[in-house]
Amino acid sequence: MGLDKHGDEMFVERRGLIGAFMHSLRRGRDRLRAARRGRRSYKQRFSRLASLLAAIFLFCLVAVGLNMFLHGKTEGGTSSAHPVKVADAVKEADAVKEANSVQEANIGSDIGKKPTTKHRKQHLPCEINLSDSVDDLVEPGSFMNFMQFSLHYIEMEENNFSIPRFGGHQTLGERENSFHAISQKLHCGFVKGPARFPGTGFDLDEKDRIYMNSCKVVVSSCIFGSSDFLRRPTSKRITEYSKKNVCFVMFVDEETLSTLSSEGNIPDDRGNIGLWKIVVVKNLPYEDMRRTGKVPKFLSHRLFPSSRYSIWIDSKMRLNTDPMLIIEYFLWRSKSEYAISNHYDRHCVWEEVLQNKRLNKYNHTAIDEQFLFYQSDGLTKFDPTDPNTPLPSYVPEGSFIVRAHTPMSNLFSCLWFNEVDRFTSRDQLSFAYTYLKLRRLNPDRHFYLRMFKDCERRAIVKLFHHRELPVPASP
Repeated sequence: MGLDKHGDEMFVERRGLIGAFMHSLRRGRDRLRAARRGRRSYKQRFSRLASLLAAIFLFCLVAVGLNMFLHGKTEGGTSSAHPVKVADAVKEADAVKEANSVQEANIGSDIGKKPTTKHRKQHLPCEINLSDSVDDLVEPGSFMNFMQFSLHYIEMEENNFSIPRFGGHQTLGERENSFHAISQKLHCGFVKGPARFPGTGFDLDEKDRIYMNSCKVVVSSCIFGSSDFLRRPTSKRITEYSKKNVCFVMFVDEETLSTLSSEGNIPDDRGNIGLWKIVVVKNLPYEDMRRTGKVPKFLSHRLFPSSRYSIWIDSKMRLNTDPMLIIEYFLWRSKSEYAISNHYDRHCVWEEVLQNKRLNKYNHTAIDEQFLFYQSDGLTKFDPTDPNTPLPSYVPEGSFIVRAHTPMSNLFSCLWFNEVDRFTSRDQLSFAYTYLKLRRLNPDRHFYLRMFKDCERRAIVKLFHHRELPVPASP
């Protein structure tokens, strides 16, 4: 018994030692597991903190990059003989949205919403070397020695058509013949029907006609359908000579005149608002206000029959430069009879067609019909690498045009207007076709057209947004 008890006591003691050892071993494993869990928890917290810091750093980097993109540095230029305040124009460039942001009346059932873009390219003015003063300007003695021939215009059509049209009813044969630079009688707007029919439109007061017939140099613009605010030329930039010798004419309809008056722009006793002589047009020839605006834009030689020079400026712009300095720079200096800027972004008609359809500027079917017609008559894509390409761009920025009223200039203006009258009002689609066809059919009769850089246009005018017209309520 004693031995058994001793043996039992020894067994109990031995078992206690082993249990203590096993308990210690389990505690060690538990601590190891806890340490591992702690390390995993620490790693997770560290990973989350690192991710947060990386996200903050990336956000700051994107913000800084976007700020640099939107407020990039502007390149400077050397001073010109007659300094144009390009710096002022550069500061205002952020507020500029170009012509293809204009909201137009949609035509056809396939018109949808205009897509929006997050970023727009900046298009800035550049320095141009204008003359020092208008006092030193002298028209070159041989300047008007361009191609000479006589143009006469169809004033009335016989009763062969049911409804008289302002542009007339030009046949395809008459259209083809009109492209020849020879003495001829052609359609060029202002066509009347027989006496028993009412006028075809663009009716003017007789006093305004007398005034317009006296103009030798003209700056003109128009606002129809209250589509814009009135932008007065910057008076301090216009010399006293030009204020006395240049006609500044703004064509408006009665609706626009009423809107301007309600905004405090009331014509004075002479019919002027600032430098603008307000000429009210009644009986507008087209329901499409944009097409109606092509009448004063292209047919200034018909509206001002005694004028030698004209400058067209879109109503979204304010003239910041003396018109005589403009004429000397764009016409006399380069011996040009027609000057227009290229487009700020697009240079091929194919691109312009796609853009017009993408932004739903006009009925797609009408655009396709016009474009296919031009292709069938020889219009090809613009190739900037071709040294024989006659123009630096096939797409103009037609909001600013400087013209000498020469026979070729007048003929080109009539031809371009007839394309707008026949097809769509999107004149950028018909510019290259009209010029190239005129050039092709008259290889021995040169038309001195100057297509200048868009940044030069921006240096002499200030650009604004068009007036945003209220959207009519759904019926």
